[in-house]
Amino acid sequence: MARVKRVAHPVADWEQALAMVPEQRVVPMGAVDTAWLRMDSAVNRMVIVGVWVLKPGIHRDALCARVQDTLLRYPRFIQCAQHGPDGGVRWEPDSNFALDHHIVSESLPRARAGQQQALLQDRVAALAVQPLDARRPLWQFHLVERYAGGSALIVRIHHCIADGVALVAVMQSLVDGGVLPPRSPRRSHGHGLLDRAEALLDTWVFAPAGRASTLAWGAASLGAKTSWAFAHAPRRTLEHGLRNVWASTKWVLHGVSDAAAMALMPDDSHTRLKGTPSGVKRVAWCQPLPLARVKALSKHMDCSVNDVLLGCVAGAIGHYLHDSGDDIHGLEIRAMVPVNLRPIEQAYQLGNQFGLAPLLLPIGIRSPVARVREVHRRMADLKGSLQPLMAFGLLAVAGALTQPVQDALLALFSRKTTAVMTNVIGPKEKMRFLGATVEQSLFWVPQSGSVGLGVSILSYGGGVQFGVIADAALCPDPQAIIDQFAPEFERLVRAVGKPEL
Repeated sequence: MARVKRVAHPVADWEQALAMVPEQRVVPMGAVDTAWLRMDSAVNRMVIVGVWVLKPGIHRDALCARVQDTLLRYPRFIQCAQHGPDGGVRWEPDSNFALDHHIVSESLPRARAGQQQALLQDRVAALAVQPLDARRPLWQFHLVERYAGGSALIVRIHHCIADGVALVAVMQSLVDGGVLPPRSPRRSHGHGLLDRAEALLDTWVFAPAGRASTLAWGAASLGAKTSWAFAHAPRRTLEHGLRNVWASTKWVLHGVSDAAAMALMPDDSHTRLKGTPSGVKRVAWCQPLPLARVKALSKHMDCSVNDVLLGCVAGAIGHYLHDSGDDIHGLEIRAMVPVNLRPIEQAYQLGNQFGLAPLLLPIGIRSPVARVREVHRRMADLKGSLQPLMAFGLLAVAGALTQPVQDALLALFSRKTTAVMTNVIGPKEKMRFLGATVEQSLFWVPQSGSVGLGVSILSYGGGVQFGVIADAALCPDPQAIIDQFAPEFERLVRAVGKPEL
């Protein structure tokens, strides 16, 4: 059991610190953010968990000072999520804000050499299911000052504050030389329910109606010209018109097809990874793979780095199930993959602006080469899909409805999904934080409903880091999956006949 202690922060004038924040007012929570807030359950907390392994170690006082100077410039980190009498949720400034509530010093039990990572993994797993205090801003940092010759920083931030892409930008603003958010960020659509409704109306009603009116007037004025052109060059005019009609029809059919695919999506394959979660988590990670080797292999196979990594993930999960006694021949499982829907330069505005794309992982294909080829084909099919945008719209609708209706609506996704899988591209060079090097950077996004498996892939500092978080009732030993990633990559290298990679 980790020992936890809180130490008073030397800075007493919090009013001066909070005066640096550009926005301190009550604002409505967006519909999608509300949906994530209400998805919290006893078995799956909607909290993004991250770990930085730092060398040399850092101290709590320095961490508090850095957080005060950087993180507190984001309004959400000093605001509470308050439920109003109308059923909506508002962001309200915490009048009793204190860093002592959010930055905690911890120490792990004594361990023999080589066992410290296992103890840190146990602590991360325990914190993943520990609820954040709803009376305060929904985030907490846990500093293990003495860990493996340095320190470890465990970060917990509720998903209603921001999605993974935004939080990567937030954490990178904390590092030495990091870029801070603008003092007075421009107000954008999406932070409040009215803003979201206005944006959706503008996107789906007013703008299309305006375009339709313009097209109608254009068609009327073009009619005489087209008739004249048809009389002089009928074949060419007809071909041009048919091409325009086909392009518009193709987009409509594409949207209808994607909507039907999402609505008629069958329940996922029944494996030991599906079932009723217990609310007890297990966490595991491995040493990074050299990114240069992964890039070289993907170039040789004429596919993306992502295809190679997802092929290795499918192989690792397949080996785990096979070694556990399951018949995986021809089996596939569905993973929901987050898709960013906003420009990266707007990430500092926080909130959730991403959709979900369903990817079927071919875990039953034994050949590593054939598996990567199949992943490549399926990823190509997902490109240009409207399903991520539709999933975002579904969350917006769910967040605007009552909680029971939202729960029933989102329960459909739980039955159709085995895992949540994220793949984030981090900095190419290792970051420095308070003079220490961030040797490893890991994170896990939450699983909702009855989903019990999360896989994270992060490219950072010249390496690719794999992490797994799993419910103990469904996957009691995620380290067994993690331990297959590197061997699966080496099997792929040998299969393509490039042992020099």
